[in-house]
Amino acid sequence: MRVLVTGAAGFIGSHLVDRLLTDGHEVVGLDDLSSGANVRDDVELWQMDVADPAVAARVAAFRPEAACHLAAQVSVRASVADPAHDARVNVLGTANLLEAMRAAGGRKVVLTSSCAVYGVPDALPVPADAPLRPASPYAASKVAGEVYAGMYRALHGLDFTTLTLANVYGPRQTPEGEAGVVSIFTDALLSGRPTRVFGDGSQTRDYVYVADVVEAFARAIGEAGGGGRFNVGTGRQTTDRALHTLVARAAGAPDDPAFAPPRLGDLPTMAIDPSDTGTALGWEPSTELSDGLEKTVAWARSRAPQPS
Repeated sequence: MRVLVTGAAGFIGSHLVDRLLTDGHEVVGLDDLSSGANVRDDVELWQMDVADPAVAARVAAFRPEAACHLAAQVSVRASVADPAHDARVNVLGTANLLEAMRAAGGRKVVLTSSCAVYGVPDALPVPADAPLRPASPYAASKVAGEVYAGMYRALHGLDFTTLTLANVYGPRQTPEGEAGVVSIFTDALLSGRPTRVFGDGSQTRDYVYVADVVEAFARAIGEAGGGGRFNVGTGRQTTDRALHTLVARAAGAPDDPAFAPPRLGDLPTMAIDPSDTGTALGWEPSTELSDGLEKTVAWARSRAPQPS
């Protein structure tokens, strides 16, 4: 299958490119290299903005059957500071890709969404059919992208699947984004710098390993899950304090963070229910958090500067 991956040089996108090539697909990537440079020499990469009108001509020439759309502005705080930029990348960029895929005769677009679209949950873990309550421009842009995709499906027959991700972590991660705390803790603990936990450490998140996430994308490019939204997470909550303990253990470092005042706007708890994803896509998470953190820390250690 011919597959276009936007955000192909980023954290999740680069892992997805690796997986799709392993599965035998023909892959082309699109990335402006603003938030990652994980580029393979054996994969064609279009270095361009996903909202660039010239994307249409590139897609028309490649004629992908499916597109995995990961190119995005991913910072909630940046979206609050500059909502117009967030909308240009996340809303206009999504509309631009959908139109390019329609014009090129593409079959399906797999959208990347975020558990931030659920806002403050009524109950945990949050089911995929829960009300959408975006509380930031970033979350609103993700909802808007899904609305656009639904419209394109109804109007033009371009299929889509939305994968709503929990907090993704793993090798190649940078401190930005919703699970950046794993990278922040890892880098600090490996280098002996102090760490800090915001609030009293009881805030929770649902952490899902990047290899499990790309497994969901690999399944979603097929016929299954058309028109649906599916959660990609573990359904389990991990507190910030417990996460620090697990990363410190993997790094062989002291588990002694400082505590800072809570940050305005941070959700106190989050976990998403992936049971519908198992039914529709045959997917479930397979990596325990402690094992995933061991792999993440090992990768970070291999990249750290060695003493002379």
